[in-house]
Amino acid sequence: MSVSLGELAVRFGCELRGDPDARVEHVATLARAGPTALAFLANPKYRRELGETRAGVVVVDTAGAEASPRPVLIAANPYATYARIAAVLHPAPAFAAGVHPTAWIAPLAQVAVSAYVGAHASIGEGARIGARAVIGPGCVVEDGAEIADDVRLAARVVVARGTRIGARTIIQPGAVIGSDGFGFAPERGAWIKVPQVGRVVIGADVEIGANTTIDRGAIEDTVIEDGVKLDNQIQIGHNVRIGAHTAMAACVGVSGSVTIGKRCQIGGAVGIVGHLTICDDVAVTGLTMVNHSITTPGVYSSGLPAIPAHDWRRAVARLHRLDRMAGRLASLEKQLGKEQDD
Repeated sequence: MSVSLGELAVRFGCELRGDPDARVEHVATLARAGPTALAFLANPKYRRELGETRAGVVVVDTAGAEASPRPVLIAANPYATYARIAAVLHPAPAFAAGVHPTAWIAPLAQVAVSAYVGAHASIGEGARIGARAVIGPGCVVEDGAEIADDVRLAARVVVARGTRIGARTIIQPGAVIGSDGFGFAPERGAWIKVPQVGRVVIGADVEIGANTTIDRGAIEDTVIEDGVKLDNQIQIGHNVRIGAHTAMAACVGVSGSVTIGKRCQIGGAVGIVGHLTICDDVAVTGLTMVNHSITTPGVYSSGLPAIPAHDWRRAVARLHRLDRMAGRLASLEKQLGKEQDD
């Protein structure tokens, strides 16, 4: 698609410094952009590349505009503006309404006439597929599931029985929504399966990454509120609730019955222990283990960054000696007549 710079400036509320009749066709990085590409600068680390770019136009803030040798679109939030423009230049694939001949639709399922159901997809009894929804190839929508308007399921997504998915949600390949949670009762050294009778309820404008899994509730529902963004290979346990507009990076593990607030940011490979609460506006950095509730907004971290292996081995050896050192310290304090502080 080709769009003029003048049209982009008007449509997205930018100040244009350049020829309004010039056109761009695609997006590219600052380093690789050519005269028909749009690039952006949001991270100051790439400011040097701005001075050398050949892009047709660069989306920048006011400070970046002064350093650009190329036409610019000035925006208060260059990255968000770039995202909106990129969606215009690279629109999602269009699907003609209809059902592929190899798809299976249960007799009591309801599929909107404007929806698309791809090859080898399966729609169960009582399931409802909304207007303009896209059900990709190999997807399984089980009995009683509800898919709202303009939802897009990529290939091989499983939406288990009774699940509800809100409007404009996007689910990437291989995700499983509404499988049984990890519920087992111990008895004499064995495990008795606990029926998982809740659902998964997903709000509007959610995105769920490839191979992410969200367990159905054990009794009450697992809830993902509006605007939540989940990366690839995340595990969400049963009865979890994730507040609106929270974002999680890849490989996060959330144990059952956790409540996470609104607008939180959870870094990659974070582990969250079950039955705790994280308040609104919390950021957790990558590889952190959250083992207690967080009640105050802010940034939280744990874990150690990578260091040379020799230094790590020395640190571990000292860690193992801490108990002996604490005993010696207590003995010295006793000799000095001081009480040990637990």
